[in-house]
Amino acid sequence: MPNVRFKNYLHLHFIVFIWGFTAVLGKLISIEALPLVWYRMLLASCFIFLFISLKKYGLRLSRKTLFTLVFAGIIIALHWLTFFRAIKVSNVSVALATMSTGALFTAVLEPIWYRRKLLWYELVFGVMVLTGLYIIFKVETTYVEGILLALTSAMLAAIFSLINGKLILKERPSVISFYELLSGCIFLTVYLGFQGSFDANFFLLSMNDLLYLFILASVCTAYAFIASVRIMEHISPYTVMLTINLEPIYGIVLAFLIFGDSEKMNPLFYVGALIILATVIANGLLKRRGKLKKRGTA
Repeated sequence: MPNVRFKNYLHLHFIVFIWGFTAVLGKLISIEALPLVWYRMLLASCFIFLFISLKKYGLRLSRKTLFTLVFAGIIIALHWLTFFRAIKVSNVSVALATMSTGALFTAVLEPIWYRRKLLWYELVFGVMVLTGLYIIFKVETTYVEGILLALTSAMLAAIFSLINGKLILKERPSVISFYELLSGCIFLTVYLGFQGSFDANFFLLSMNDLLYLFILASVCTAYAFIASVRIMEHISPYTVMLTINLEPIYGIVLAFLIFGDSEKMNPLFYVGALIILATVIANGLLKRRGKLKKRGTA
């Protein structure tokens, strides 16, 4: 049993490493953020549909659930759109460091979503995150657009994670993912159609872009999502959450190794990023401690 747990823990780190590589792929793919997200959602929904077909899972849902999934799919599409756009106009380090605020957006929105009181330390951590962001804004003035886009992306990520937090209790993760990705793809298709973007150039992709898009949709999206759900059968959600916080570190290190000087930032940038990351981890630790106390007094 310990060996199984250890193997799954290593597997989890591999998945988080893959998620960190997603940002690098976004920089390597030469096409703009909008077609990039469209291709990602289209291909990933096809891969997950193939998985569902092989497993022979049912796809029938209630109208209310379907409507919620469509809404979540649009949120995910906008989240990825702002995320990859942030990478395009700034760099991987700026986008990932700012995206670390997602967990704190969740902490702020969670009391509203679940109708509970805001905890005192959530307010303190909110101030700390703002301090980290202020430092990043101050030293990286040329990347203001990228920071604002990444902040928007982090907020959207928090919204759809709260939506999925309720949906996951009722439906299979793969089915949820399929409908959300497909809905997001349809939403972007309608938008691109009205723009008149579906011309010959839209479908002319270089071999490198095709390869990177395939890896992004299959390995970094479909595989990573399904594998991360399976891992939670052997590893606690708390451990998963703490490990996922390493994603920006993996991504920033990878980006520096691949892109070199273009990812080299002012030393104060890393101070700001560490403040944000440390705050997110501390928030998780305190929430874990609170849950253990509740169990102890129950």
